Amino acid sequence: MNADTEPAPPSDVWLKEADIALPAGLMGFAEVKNLELIHNTEELPFRWLRSVEDRSIAFVVVQPDGLIPEYELELSDEDAAEIGITDPAEALVLNIVTLRNGRAEEATVNLIGPIVVNRETGTGRQVVLRNHQDYSARHALVGVPAE
Repeated sequence: MNADTEPAPPSDVWLKEADIALPAGLMGFAEVKNLELIHNTEELPFRWLRSVEDRSIAFVVVQPDGLIPEYELELSDEDAAEIGITDPAEALVLNIVTLRNGRAEEATVNLIGPIVVNRETGTGRQVVLRNHQDYSARHALVGVPAE
């Protein structure tokens, strides 16, 4: 799902997990720099990454752990240094989900360009993996188990 879809429902039914700063913005959305990660327990493992400045800009995201077998991120040294990550445990990884034709059964996830966030500082960036050739920007999410 992306910015031209319906925004996330009002925050009273959602739990805020984190504030996230993306100084470089998102690819295609350079102005989107301050976001909040929110979720509704009924929609897990899906979460929303919503712009703080313009709440109509929101993205459905997933954490790939447990959903995408054998997904291994290879970050460049430059990306890891800019985010301030020295250990994989310090990283929160989010992948943007797209609903094709508005149908959940046609959902895909971008595995090439994850959003990697330093769990301690909340600062992150969308990166292109060094091993991007091993993955797809349209990986099918058919049969995703619930958390």
